[in-house]
Amino acid sequence: MSVLPKFENAKILVVGDVMLDRYWFGDVNRISPEAPVPVLKVERVEERPGGAANVARNIASLGAQATLLSVVGDDEAGACLEKLLSEHGNLNALLHRDSSISTIIKLRAIARHQQLLRIDFETPPSHEVLHAALADFRAQLPQADVVILSDYGKGGLAHIAEMIKLARAAGKPVLVDPKGDDYARYRGATLLTPNRSEFREVAGNWKSEAELNAKAEKLRTELQLDALLVTRSEDGMSLFRANEVLHEPTQSREVFDVSGAGDTVIATLAVMLASGAALPDAMRIANRAAGIVVGKLGTAVVSREEIIQDMKNQD
Repeated sequence: MSVLPKFENAKILVVGDVMLDRYWFGDVNRISPEAPVPVLKVERVEERPGGAANVARNIASLGAQATLLSVVGDDEAGACLEKLLSEHGNLNALLHRDSSISTIIKLRAIARHQQLLRIDFETPPSHEVLHAALADFRAQLPQADVVILSDYGKGGLAHIAEMIKLARAAGKPVLVDPKGDDYARYRGATLLTPNRSEFREVAGNWKSEAELNAKAEKLRTELQLDALLVTRSEDGMSLFRANEVLHEPTQSREVFDVSGAGDTVIATLAVMLASGAALPDAMRIANRAAGIVVGKLGTAVVSREEIIQDMKNQD
């Protein structure tokens, strides 16, 4: 693909677990006298949307229109997340407040670009709030071109099987970023995008490409998927469809931080598909987008202009 389609009319509905990514940046010059641990002198704090919120932010950065459905706590972190998302004019965040939980926070302490520690704060949302989110899903579905279900295993997608059925009945492609070892809940989705370790957790180890292909086809058939895309880190991406396997190698780049790369991949796939691209072309552009984002620190985004420039540089 030499020319990108236009993205501005693509409408993507994103549902899943959102979180606030907090970064404490500083220097370490001594060891604590209280315990044999480094002392980080914090010099700068950054906050970024994470999880499904990062997926939606990537869609907005590409220039498409994103609607995000999720649940946050009725707390400072939830308000912070809403404020960060409101900075994108083409991102509509419908976040249900649940006073019984705390907004998920991933706190990372970083010194000289090295992560020293990560601290997670999380509690699952209530049943009542999840039902309200499902009602919102039904209301927003007709306006969407493509649906993304971003599962981080935090409890926000308790009704994912019903969401897949509703979306497919409405003729909407459903892309799922899976988590855990129970993939039966994703049955009937259009496309699953596990990374290599996630796929291995479900399908087991393989010793050859032929064995990988067989395991992928078996899973795709069992789950009644149109396609399965396995992201394989330095080994690129492999797309499995009925009687077809396509492989996209990783382009040689400096890898700085792989966190959030899967968010960029599924966001780019959805935007490309919603803009009329074929799935193989969508995979190639998503591969480029992932290559760009791993060169950035933390949960980051990619713009349409960056992809175009990358395409020019590779020509």
